[in-house]
Amino acid sequence: MMLLRNIGWIVVAILLGSCQRETQVQRGNREKILIVGNAADPKSLDLHLVTGVVESKVICSLFEGLVGDHPSSDTEMSPGAATHWEHNEDFTEWVFHLRPSAKWSDGVAVTAHDFAFSYQRMLHPDMAAPYVEMLYFIKNAEAFNRGELQDFTQVGVKVIDDHTLRIQLREPVPYLPGVTRHYTWFPVPKHVVLQHGKMAQRFTPWCEVGNLVGNGAFMLESWRLNDHILVRKNPHFWDAANVKLNGVKFLPIENFYTETRAFLAGQLHTTYQIPPDMVPKLEKEYPQFLRKEPYVGSRFMRLNVTRPGLDQVKVREAMALALDRESLCRTVLLGFEPSTSYSPQLGDYKPEPVLKFDPQRARQLMAEAGYPDGNGFPRYSILVSSGGTRSTSEAIQAMWKKHLNILVEIRAMDQASYIEAQQKLDFDIALAGWIGDYLDPTTFLLMWTKGNGNNNTGWSSQEFESMLQQAAMNPDPASRLRTFEKAEKLLMQELPILPFAWQARNYLHHTSVKGWHPLLLDNHPFSAVSLDETPETP
Repeated sequence: MMLLRNIGWIVVAILLGSCQRETQVQRGNREKILIVGNAADPKSLDLHLVTGVVESKVICSLFEGLVGDHPSSDTEMSPGAATHWEHNEDFTEWVFHLRPSAKWSDGVAVTAHDFAFSYQRMLHPDMAAPYVEMLYFIKNAEAFNRGELQDFTQVGVKVIDDHTLRIQLREPVPYLPGVTRHYTWFPVPKHVVLQHGKMAQRFTPWCEVGNLVGNGAFMLESWRLNDHILVRKNPHFWDAANVKLNGVKFLPIENFYTETRAFLAGQLHTTYQIPPDMVPKLEKEYPQFLRKEPYVGSRFMRLNVTRPGLDQVKVREAMALALDRESLCRTVLLGFEPSTSYSPQLGDYKPEPVLKFDPQRARQLMAEAGYPDGNGFPRYSILVSSGGTRSTSEAIQAMWKKHLNILVEIRAMDQASYIEAQQKLDFDIALAGWIGDYLDPTTFLLMWTKGNGNNNTGWSSQEFESMLQQAAMNPDPASRLRTFEKAEKLLMQELPILPFAWQARNYLHHTSVKGWHPLLLDNHPFSAVSLDETPETP
């Protein structure tokens, strides 16, 4: 139903646009409003209740962390809510110095107390934050979150004064500034959250239109479900004088074909994604708008290993061996790279290439597991979001039928239901993807630990988690990465997930948008973007 409403809205907008003297993009350029395709409505704008990229784009316009995103570099650490920071010799203690002049969008001062409150709120067991593991780097954070420790003063978060925050860690984390750029480390306004409920009360109205207060470059003006989210320039932002946009409008267009048509009709400045099979056509006809950029991400399938058949490693290995990743990326996922492991290469981190296509061995393993020629294997389904992913699931469906003689159906859901079904393990197989939150292998590996809110497979391994812990405490950078590589190899032997491609960022982007640069993490600070009033049109 959501998809149909979105398509209807776009058709009406395109028809109206054709009768007007200017397109939505031209109007946006004139009014300095950036129009962004954002795939779906956020589940929430509460930083502690979400995990997705869709939410991240909006949240990062409304809030700012200790360290800011640089407009043209993934590795350069720009001042954000903190002007500077320092660490001890072994990177287990960091001190951040906040801007004395920083304010929330209602004019109230931003202090270190807001950051401490935010971390305590996210870690509170009653909050049940699905991305809480992002804060487990903090000393005693995990114990507090699991209810094993009730006194938050024993957690490694200390307010020295209003503008000084000290964070003690459970292990050396030399890359912590990059981690704090993720929205799970952002502050929430203590005075507003408590006005609308208790600290750890879920889904209170504090983050709704008219109530939400942020410390970012923009503030929430309107949110109409299935239509748009509009944020306007925040006059209280510390760098407001250099913010050139008056606002950003996010459109929740789930169908990427519809989104592409909307862009070409002048309704969007930038798309969330283009369907892979449209890359050659757009490359030929609209090369000035097509962006093909590297992206730190992996595409894979989650398996619910509590299901009969899927609970056997031999079956999971057979399903992995029956995937022709080269063909998939050549014919369906154009611009993507066939994966040989789960994580993409991250600097000196190079996971062993273990994934391959071997249908003969796959059939042998299925027979050994008790399903010769697929006989007796349960009729399962692949869960997909109702965007542009059906062609991928159909190709995988065909490969398993051809090489293993097993039949799987395709089950499509809107984005919110798709995520909820995985969190509840109400699925058999789910088409999924993961985008790195920072440039370290932990961003890909820690999510497969027991109880992690993003695991959603029913699988865990003490041996795997032991290796992660060994790597975390290893002071030698090279040796640390080798241990992570061993852990990933174990993950690929157990195969609770079936990786098939490393992602690329293929999207359409208008030439009127300035200050937007290729970034591995795709974290574009809207505060650095501007619009040209005389652009080239499709």
